[in-house]
Amino acid sequence: MVDDAKGYRSGDDDEGKGGTPMTVEETLASLVDRFNRRVDRTPALADELRGVTRTIAIRLGEAGSYAVDLADSHLTNLRSGAPPKVDLSIATDPATFEGLVAKEIGPMKALVTRRLAIDGSLEDKLLLRRLL
Repeated sequence: MVDDAKGYRSGDDDEGKGGTPMTVEETLASLVDRFNRRVDRTPALADELRGVTRTIAIRLGEAGSYAVDLADSHLTNLRSGAPPKVDLSIATDPATFEGLVAKEIGPMKALVTRRLAIDGSLEDKLLLRRLL
């Protein structure tokens, strides 16, 4: 159920097909797929990201570390584990990650309350807002 104009939700919407909760890997794969479909539907976004190549690390505490590459305007190569070279690093706890995905908490609130940390250049931090 959508609670406000920003689309933040209340309730438990983290279930995958068959009514079982999605794993972190499934959730990340779903987010990558959703982003790539949005790029395919939005030529301006594809143009903005054209030529940008980044490796993004996602650290979720005890839920593990993951990485994904941004290349040719698309997210690719989602994998578990920390990559040797990172351009942009996102760190949060599993509960905050779930809240961000479900839009129960916004990224700015998570940043201000120090439940979300982003390390990278200013350019890459601004790029991240396009990815969210």
